[in-house]
Amino acid sequence: MKMKNLFFLLVMPFILFAQTKKDTIRVYYLGGQSNMEGFGYVKELPDALRKKNNKAFIYQGNPVGDNDANGGLGKWAVLQPGHGTGFASDGKSNTLSDRFGVELSFVQKLQEEYPNQKIAIIKYARNGSAIDSSGNNFYGSWEPDFRRVKNQYDYFLKTVQAAMAVKDINGDGVEDVLVPSGILWMQGESDADKTEQIANHYYDNLKRLMQLIRAAFRNNDLPIVIGKISDSGDDTDGKVWGFGELVQYGQEKFALTEPNVRIVRSTSKYLYSDKYHYKSEGYIDLGKEFAKAIVNLNKKDNNHPEMQHK
Repeated sequence: MKMKNLFFLLVMPFILFAQTKKDTIRVYYLGGQSNMEGFGYVKELPDALRKKNNKAFIYQGNPVGDNDANGGLGKWAVLQPGHGTGFASDGKSNTLSDRFGVELSFVQKLQEEYPNQKIAIIKYARNGSAIDSSGNNFYGSWEPDFRRVKNQYDYFLKTVQAAMAVKDINGDGVEDVLVPSGILWMQGESDADKTEQIANHYYDNLKRLMQLIRAAFRNNDLPIVIGKISDSGDDTDGKVWGFGELVQYGQEKFALTEPNVRIVRSTSKYLYSDKYHYKSEGYIDLGKEFAKAIVNLNKKDNNHPEMQHK
């Protein structure tokens, strides 16, 4: 009997440890329109980015137009190429495409900076979407107060709530603690191609939306990195986005006046595959620039958990 009691005394700490052990995973949200959705070609990826990244995970919400019940459906998966435009999910299985976005190089760069940190991506981005709902019925809008039908903001919430509710995203039997760690936002072109009034409202619309996205992750100081829109010039008047400068002004103002925000301006040098979308090299570079901006924001706080894993 004494031997049995001794056995339980010796084994119990290991049982308790096994029951309480949890993995901390840093989660980054990727949102916006087509240049966040991703129009890079998987076949043009370098070898280092073409394979599965078994140390990172992604939950991408199914991207659709407004008023579609399938919007935001998704499931956790190992990060790999194919999460660009054309990706789809019914919530049970993911259908990869032949395209990619910034997620691959963003995670690769973060893993170089924080090699001991586990990283996950939540992505919901919709090609052609605007924040303002005026005149954007087909592609959809992110306007939070839009009530006529479900819209992009609703699908964002659906994506985030479903992703964050999963307790074991990699299926290893250990509970995962998902820690929101940053927001990447690449959008604005569809607010720059309609009217001067819509473009002039971009700062206010962006500010409110980012406040609500931060609130969805329950952190009002969550780091935000904005990708600055650019113009291919491939139009008769030399401007694809007629009011692009006004949206750019709104982006710069947001980055200058709001706390814990950076803006990535490297987009101005990217080459285009068509009038609207960067070549593959642009998405690779943009992901790296997003990661550098996150690292710089983290350096403001030496007590940040990620800084402790350098």
